[in-house]
Order: sequence, then C-alpha cells, then structure tokens
Amino acid sequence: MTGRPAQESPVHGTWEPLPATRWEDAYLSGNGHHGALVFGDPSDDRVIVTHHTLVRPNGSEHARPPRLAARLPALQDRLLAGDLTAAEDFTDGRPIQWVQPFHPAFRTRLRSRSTADAERDYHRSVDFTTGETTAHRGDWRSRVFVSRADDVIVQHVTAPDLTLDLAQEHQLPGAPARLTVGHGTLLTPDGALLNLRVRYPDSDRAYTGVTLAVVTGGTTRLAPTGVRVTGATEVLLLTRVRRHTGELDVAAETRALRALLPDERHGHLYDTLLDRHLALHRTAYRRVTLDLRAEATERALPGSELLKRPSSPALLERLFAAGRYHLLSAGGLLPPRLTGLWTGDWNTAWSGAFTNDANLNLQTASAASAALPEVTDALASLIHRQLDDWRENARAVFGARGVVAPAHTDGESGLSYHFSREYPLQLWTAGADWLLKPLVDHDETRGARDPRTAAALAEVALFYEDFLTRADPDGHLVVVPSYSPENRPANGSWGAINAAMDLSAARHALRTAADYHPGTPEAERWRALADRLPPHRVNADGALAEWAWPGLEDTYDHRHLSHLYGVWPLDEINPYDTPELGKAAHRALQLRGAENDSAHGHLHHALVAARLRDGERVAHALGQVLDGDFFHASLMSAHYPNRDVYNADAAHTLPGVLIETLVQSTPDRLVLLPALPAAYPQGQLTGVRTRFGAELDLTWTPDTAVAVLRPSRTHRVELRTSSGTQPLELVAGEDRVLTLGAR
Repeated sequence: MTGRPAQESPVHGTWEPLPATRWEDAYLSGNGHHGALVFGDPSDDRVIVTHHTLVRPNGSEHARPPRLAARLPALQDRLLAGDLTAAEDFTDGRPIQWVQPFHPAFRTRLRSRSTADAERDYHRSVDFTTGETTAHRGDWRSRVFVSRADDVIVQHVTAPDLTLDLAQEHQLPGAPARLTVGHGTLLTPDGALLNLRVRYPDSDRAYTGVTLAVVTGGTTRLAPTGVRVTGATEVLLLTRVRRHTGELDVAAETRALRALLPDERHGHLYDTLLDRHLALHRTAYRRVTLDLRAEATERALPGSELLKRPSSPALLERLFAAGRYHLLSAGGLLPPRLTGLWTGDWNTAWSGAFTNDANLNLQTASAASAALPEVTDALASLIHRQLDDWRENARAVFGARGVVAPAHTDGESGLSYHFSREYPLQLWTAGADWLLKPLVDHDETRGARDPRTAAALAEVALFYEDFLTRADPDGHLVVVPSYSPENRPANGSWGAINAAMDLSAARHALRTAADYHPGTPEAERWRALADRLPPHRVNADGALAEWAWPGLEDTYDHRHLSHLYGVWPLDEINPYDTPELGKAAHRALQLRGAENDSAHGHLHHALVAARLRDGERVAHALGQVLDGDFFHASLMSAHYPNRDVYNADAAHTLPGVLIETLVQSTPDRLVLLPALPAAYPQGQLTGVRTRFGAELDLTWTPDTAVAVLRPSRTHRVELRTSSGTQPLELVAGEDRVLTLGAR
C-alpha cells in the first residue's frame, strides 16, 4: 500500500504523514538475517543496514565461565547451614563483563540535489503483508524491503528527474573512533558498485557492505563521497553486508548480487524480486489474524495518531499485526534480540543481546500458537549452535555433565561470563528448560518430535542427575545454590535455595526428557528424580513463595515474575488440575509490584493473569503499556514508559498476550475465552495453532462464540469454557464447529 490503509485490511500496515526524524521512528523491514531501518525522505533518503551476526570484539569474546566447581560443595554446605550470604563470594573475582554488543553496520544515503517537492504532501507507510516500506511526495517514490528469498536489501527510488548523491556511511552514533574504514566505488555499464569495509580495532575481524546500483536514464559518475546520479528516472539498490576475517572477495559478492537481477523482458526488476520474497513473507504473515471490530475511521488513522487513543480496539489490532510483522522480520538466522533485528546506535542498551531469563522467552511467546515456525527454527538455531558452550558452563561452574544455558548471549558465544554479586547469573540453572520450551510446544503443534530437541533435553536431564545431590530432612532433593531472576529474598542474598522457578524447571525438564525417550532406563531415572523434588511452598500471605525453602521471605516489588514459571509458560500450576496452587499463584500475582515499569514486567504479568483466568488483571497490565507511551511511531516499542530505551519486548510479546486471553491449549486441553478483557466484546481470531494439532478460528460477540477446529490428528481433549467442562472428540481431517452460549 502506498498511502492511507482505509482501502486495505486494517491490520496490514501503518502510515505517517511526516518523515522520520529519529532512527527509533524509522520503519522496519527484515528477513531474519538482514535488517533495514528506513527513513524515506526525498531530500535525504536513508536506510540503516543491520545484520544478526554483527557484534564487535571488546575483550569478552574470549571470556570463559568461572571455574568454580571445586568450591561448589563448600558453598552448598554454607547455604544449607543457614549462611544466607554465602553465594556472594562464589565468583572468580572478575568485574562484570558484558557480552559483545550488537550494532548497525552502515547506512546507504541518497541525498537529493533538488528540493522542488519539499512543500508537497509527504507520506510514508509500511505494509506488513509484503514487508515493504514506502515513502512518496509528489512524483518521488521510494520503496524498500528485505528479501526473505534472496537475502538482500532492495531499495527502489523513482522520480521524473532523479538527481542525487549515493553514499555508504559508517558514522552512526557511538561508532568507535579507531575503526579502520575503506571505501570502494566503481562505475558499471548499468550504474555503479559501492563497497564499504570496516575493520574493528585491534582485530582481524571486519565486515563489508556491498551495494549494487542499477540506474535507469540520466548519467552516473564518481563523486568524492560515492556516486552522483543526474537526470535518472529510477535507481535500484541491492545491498548485503558480510562479516569476515581477512579480505572479502568483493568481486564474488558483486557477481552474486548481479545474479539476482532478472531478465528485464520478464518484468520489472523490483517487482520480480518482490514476488520471490512475497511467496515466503506474505504466506507466513497471513497465517494468523485478529479483528476486534474496530471503527473504520480509527483504523484509517496513522500510527502516531492511533497511539494517542490507547483504549481504541483499532490500536490493539494494529499492534497485534505490527508485533507479528516485526517478530517474523526479526526471526531467521537467530531469534529476535532485545532490539529485534534493528538498531541505529553502536551503544545499544544491554548490548542489544539476547537475555534468556525473561526477554527472549517473552518475545517468542506466540511462536507456536501464532504459527510462526520461522521464529521457532531461529530459536532452535541459537540453541544448537551453542550447546558446546552450555556443556562448558555445566562443567566449569557445577562440575556436572549436561548443559547449562547462559542468562545473556551475543548470539555467538553461549558461555556464561556475564555475572556480578548483584546478578549472580552464573548460578541460574533454569535457562535451558525455558529456552527449549517453545521447541517442545512446536513439536506438540505439529505432532512430531525433533530428534535435536530430544537430544538437548537429555543433556538438561543429565545435568540435573549430577547437580541434584543434596536432600532436606524429609528426603526431598534441594536445588542449591538457586537463583530467581533477578530478585532476592527480603532477608537473604541473591544466591539462595529452592527458587520456585528452579523447582518447576527441573521437574519439567526431567519429565519432558523422559517423555522424549520413552521406555528407556534413563526415562525411569529422570522421572524418579523429578518425583523427589519438593513441592512449592505457600507463604504466610497465602501466596506462592518465590523460594520454597523455609525462612526465606518474599520481595514483592519486582519486575520479574520468575516464581510463576509454573503457571506460564509451563502448565504445572493451573486453575483446573491444581486449584489450590492456582489460588496461591494468583495471590502472588496480586502482591507483585511493577518496580521500574518495564514493559516486559507488565506483559509477563498479563500472560500469567491470562493463564489464571483473570481478565481484569490482563486489562490492567495491557493498560499500563498502552497508556504508558511505550510505542514509537514505527510501532516498535521501548523498555520503559515515555519511549525510553528502544526495545522489542512489548512489540513482540503483545500478540502472545492477546492469543492467551482468547485461546489456551495443552496436548490434552482446550480453553476458550479464558481471560478476554471486557473492552473487547466482539471480534475474530483466525489461524491459531493448538498443542493437540488443530488449527482454530474463533469468533465471539457479547452473546455467543463460535470456534472452528481443523484437526490434523485424531485425539480426545478436554474443552473448558465459562459454561463448564466437556470431552471433545476430534478426527483428523474433519472440521469441528463449536457453538458456545453467553460468556
């Protein structure tokens, strides 16, 4: 679409009447490998190029996990003896080391030599169904997308008389002064070739950006900063960035880009490239839709205006669509980072890394249910390429076989070296289970078990075999040391005993590993080990305690809800099978504060509330985000209110929250409309996947609801609605229509 979306489906995109002036408001495109932040402006058309593997050496690339295994038994003795601060010196004395930071590569810049259209109406838009960002003013038009088929950034600019300077620029905010930079420019028969090589300080590692310019009409000549085009009618740019050591073969990269160009007799170059991309992107994006019956006049508003109406169903429709679009666009080679796949600043907050103790897990919350296996595959790629490092973490810190996931990773190293006294992340053992959970969910939706997931789960179980060696007086195993991200007991230190999250994760990992290895001696051993773990504890406030060890007191005002891991993403605690624990978990949720108002805290709260069937609490948590000015004009989000710190948590997590309010499933249960906020009395959700292998469409009004299930396998499940419980027989290939009464 090129302007107002009123003639399109309301969830297909957003538009703005003014150019972006900050990189945070640039529109986004991506294919999971390359990312593009698009500014679109006829006087200064800029595209910032990012790539998932761009991290810069800062010394931490050679960091190792602390070798603490020999000291572990003494630490366990001290903690079990009542020394609540014993873990504070369980380090190797190093200062905190951040993982390598993710950063932008460079920007391509088209500076106009004419300002004739400067006073004419300007519009920019992003079409979620195509991945295109478009800007136009008068006869000038710019279109950009990142091809999922060809892994290339495609930029196309047209005007009757294009006169502009084309350059590649590395000078973006925070770029180190000691970068070694080289430019190359070459005229070609159809335009020009530009390349920019950037080498990191004191390193043999570098990256090179190559841009092939195909110019139609006019003249092209070399200029001091790149290329000057005069009197053309269109310019097509194909851009890639490669990371390497030594020198990159630019000629080979150029041939690869040129090979993408179709024979012009078979159609326009841009449209041919776009068609190849659409077969992958549009198919994935359209699998799931949400319609809240918003007013047409509000649906037609640009994103920045819609954000001023936080109670509008049209805003939630748009954010659901934008969240799916950005999540798909950021997932490919790797899953989304803290910033998705985008940043315009070398000094990205928290290194722009992957944070595994909440953020990455929340961002991928909808991957299985919202039918985005591309995101699940990207998460699997991150996990499997790091398993050797996870093994080293287990050996070095715990003296154990198996694997332990780090709390932070740059996407390359999976070693656990980011920790401090106040963040003893080297003690955290629940990460592998949480990261593997979406892979297990995906296997359940498709009805087949990935052998790689089975192997990884076996290694997690192997770790617990070696680690869970201490027992309490009642014979229950003790998780010691234990860490509840990123909280501490009110009367103790961060490293403690029997954090609720660690108990839930260990139980789930052992039993799931056994499920993936049925009939084996290992499965029997793992189930027996899981059965020896202690139950959760309910504290004096009637709340599920964050630490199940007697005497450890809760700290309620905290952004993380790690202790409710058994509620979400697990199914261990729920209102149906464990009603008393469900009540205790709900009480814990009621007592939880928001601390610093981080977006991930609010939406994590909403996910747990949805599982506990508390629609009012879901609505409150959503309201905190929608009313808090968390979203930029690009509809990418911030970490804190008032658009403070660019961060993808809210954008990517919100679709998962909305799905959980409408549809929840396990391999044997379907829950319909468990926690729908009253503000959305009617609507339609289509295409969601259930964990028992059925695709589902749901339509609801204040008086009734209709669900259509399309099962891929024959199965019997329990159906839960506001009217009660009933068995549901599903037959593979036979649609099943359910009509529900008043909600």
